[in-house]
Amino acid sequence: MKSDEERYESISDKILPAIGGKENAIFAFHCATRLRINLRDTSKVDEKALSQIDLVQGVNINRNQLQIVFGAGLVDKVTAVFLKHTGIPATFASSQGQDSKSSDTIEEKTTTKDKGWFSSFVDDLTGVFTEILPGILAAGILIGLNNVLTQKIFGSQSLVQMFPNISGISLIISLGASGIFAMLPLIVVYSATKRYGGRPVLGLAIGAVMMSSSLPSLSDVSAGNAKAVIANIFGMHFSLTSFGGQIIVALIMGWVVARLDNFFQKKLPGVIQFVLAPMLTILVASFVLFLLVGPIGMALSSWVTNGLVWVSKAFGIFGYMFFGGVQQLIVITGLHNMFGAVEAQLIATTGKDFLNPLFSGALMGQGGGVLGYMLLNRHSKKAKEISISAFFSILFGISEPALFGINIKNRYPLIGGCIGGAIAGGYIYLTKLTAISFGTTALPGIAIADPANNGYLNYIITNLIGVGIGFIATVLIGKFFQKKNAPALKTESK
Repeated sequence: MKSDEERYESISDKILPAIGGKENAIFAFHCATRLRINLRDTSKVDEKALSQIDLVQGVNINRNQLQIVFGAGLVDKVTAVFLKHTGIPATFASSQGQDSKSSDTIEEKTTTKDKGWFSSFVDDLTGVFTEILPGILAAGILIGLNNVLTQKIFGSQSLVQMFPNISGISLIISLGASGIFAMLPLIVVYSATKRYGGRPVLGLAIGAVMMSSSLPSLSDVSAGNAKAVIANIFGMHFSLTSFGGQIIVALIMGWVVARLDNFFQKKLPGVIQFVLAPMLTILVASFVLFLLVGPIGMALSSWVTNGLVWVSKAFGIFGYMFFGGVQQLIVITGLHNMFGAVEAQLIATTGKDFLNPLFSGALMGQGGGVLGYMLLNRHSKKAKEISISAFFSILFGISEPALFGINIKNRYPLIGGCIGGAIAGGYIYLTKLTAISFGTTALPGIAIADPANNGYLNYIITNLIGVGIGFIATVLIGKFFQKKNAPALKTESK
């Protein structure tokens, strides 16, 4: 019997010819569910051969990037073996960090030519938040657990009030959760620095500068509870505050630190590089932070947060329904990874995330599409097996197997699922359902639902609406689709 590593090596050997050989690959990395391979020529990809490889749950091509769906947890292991076994480099940013003096390589030129700035930006956000997601998930679920202990759900008393001996447990859980979110900008700048090829420890260092206890918080200054520290630089006066909750500032500073680190390592002679390169990086980055990136980043953060809140209020239920209807279409493109930064900023600024429940409702809508497809194709053993596996993934917040394995191919489950997501979005608006964290949906997502306004119950109802309406819409549309395309469907069921 093959070991896991041998199995993954076998998968890697089958992937190579199906992507046009190793020479067609620029680099590879993974997100939460997909092995992503940037290619020189996507016309050489054999999607049918890839879809038949062991453990592959779906295949998608977005511009010059091939995305092979393996699922959460598994994709980490497959990617590690794939990179090691094939010799295909990891992301360009990672290889740049390993060899900061080789910036004019053929690989860089190819990458720059083949990838647009927007694709690169999305890939970078994916990399940054994929790495820190376990910490965010842990914090969110711990907050949810502490809410169970402290909310008055048994009459007029909470569990902590009923059993005072567990109050210490609640306190430690609260500290474990709040500590991660309090230091989130520091964690983000660390991950971003690593992503862009700088030394991560320097990201931590500038993150510590951002969170300095010597400076008052912006919220305290705005509320009049503290005064900003005034810096006099050649007669110009600058107001300095700390950057707690500023995720966009942290993302930008990760890029700045990485570029400065690589620049000084490249320009300084080896004798003094070890000492001066990190010192100059932190010095220059600190000036850039307080004089340029900080003010600009805080303005961007304010625009993003205020813009989202305005849209949710201006368009009301129709805006929620529209977003719930199209969110899973965004997942198909991979652009959904951008929302990690937006959600982090929402949590940091408002303490709530109204997008997360919308994601869950849209996800369960596609789950309803899968169940509808399974019912209409109940006489096909293969359709039943694929549907059960895809729906199980849906229940744990992963929609790619359902999207790429069933719904996109057959179209009507995708449409039915979008209808389910839209109706669920309307219910979310009416019940004012929000979340206290982000990063997980479906069954695990109940742990981060905001308990206010009967949040736990409304979260369950939201998901039932998504799957129920998605199922009904898919069956109705599917029956019409089958009548119109009867010969094709009969061929497929065989």
